[in-house]
Amino acid sequence: MKKNITVILGDGIGPEVTEQSIKILNAVGEQFGHEFTYDYQLMGAVAIDETGNPLPDATIESALKSDAVLFGAIGHPKYDNDPSAKVRPEQGLLKLRKSLQLYANIRPVITYPALNHLSPLKPEKMEGVDFVIFRELTGGIYFGEKKVNEEKTEASDLCSYTKPEIERIAHLAFQYAGRPERRKKLTLVDKANVLETSRLWRKVVQDIAPSYPDIKVDYMFVDNASMQIIVNPKQFDVVLTENMFGDIISDEASVLSGSLGLLPSSSVGTGTVLFEPIHGSYPQAAGKDIANPIGSILSAAMMLEHFGMNEEAALVRNAVAWTLAQGFVSQDIDAVNNYGTSVIGDLIKDFIEQKIPADVNKKSVELGKSTII
Repeated sequence: MKKNITVILGDGIGPEVTEQSIKILNAVGEQFGHEFTYDYQLMGAVAIDETGNPLPDATIESALKSDAVLFGAIGHPKYDNDPSAKVRPEQGLLKLRKSLQLYANIRPVITYPALNHLSPLKPEKMEGVDFVIFRELTGGIYFGEKKVNEEKTEASDLCSYTKPEIERIAHLAFQYAGRPERRKKLTLVDKANVLETSRLWRKVVQDIAPSYPDIKVDYMFVDNASMQIIVNPKQFDVVLTENMFGDIISDEASVLSGSLGLLPSSSVGTGTVLFEPIHGSYPQAAGKDIANPIGSILSAAMMLEHFGMNEEAALVRNAVAWTLAQGFVSQDIDAVNNYGTSVIGDLIKDFIEQKIPADVNKKSVELGKSTII
């Protein structure tokens, strides 16, 4: 199978972690006879620096023609710390979502028993946690009309949704909840006791629900949902919500695993699908070989699954689980006994290529040598 992938390395640690994902994809290609080709394009602060545009037209054109987009991260302090900046890296990401009509962000909340001690929750609360958040991406307050008066003393952001916008992601979430590996439960998170947009979300989901009789549906206000993610996270299976609520609760849920660096995501729509780790650009760590590449590598696994390469995706996930269970982790997980970004990538690559010996020589790994030695 041949697949063309647009690669957007982005800013900060984006290039480093994405390099590991490409390393893994190439290993999978060699093992299973696939051919992946990569078209590197600019977006974010690096694109502003080189072109003055956070999302050059060439990047959009490449993404539209590719089979998938693999994305690192964007953001830089010189823009984050300047509220008056007219051009910002995040504008590129919002424009890319619009250009590709990426209306649904899918974030699996993955936990690993070997890392449960890192979670802010007690280990017993982590048992059986396995849920997925479906966040609407192209509507709501982030894309509504924005106003500020001349004196800069009053501002407003319009939150707007239409029935078709809600229907298309709701159908995706219901279908996902019906997968064999899921528990056939969908939770709509809204604020229907206050917001008209939330009341529309609830009505649309209620109208759709009878088409999926095997799926149990419940409804939860966003403030309660934020609490329940901490009090009893295992109750959730598939969570569906609007743009801003999804932005907030998906980041909250991500800490359950013990590190933002562990979690992948995909953004799907009417065309090309984008895959990215959920973490930011973390510019303080850029170039230091200390960033956690697991979120990016698992995003690549989601890409393989999207291509129908289910066996290949499972192998990547097994390789990641093995690495974590063996204690080959990055600095964000263990501040004392940790391994570099590239070393972790090499270990996962070696696992895929069946080069891992029965008795791993950790001394050699620490020295950055081949695991076979």
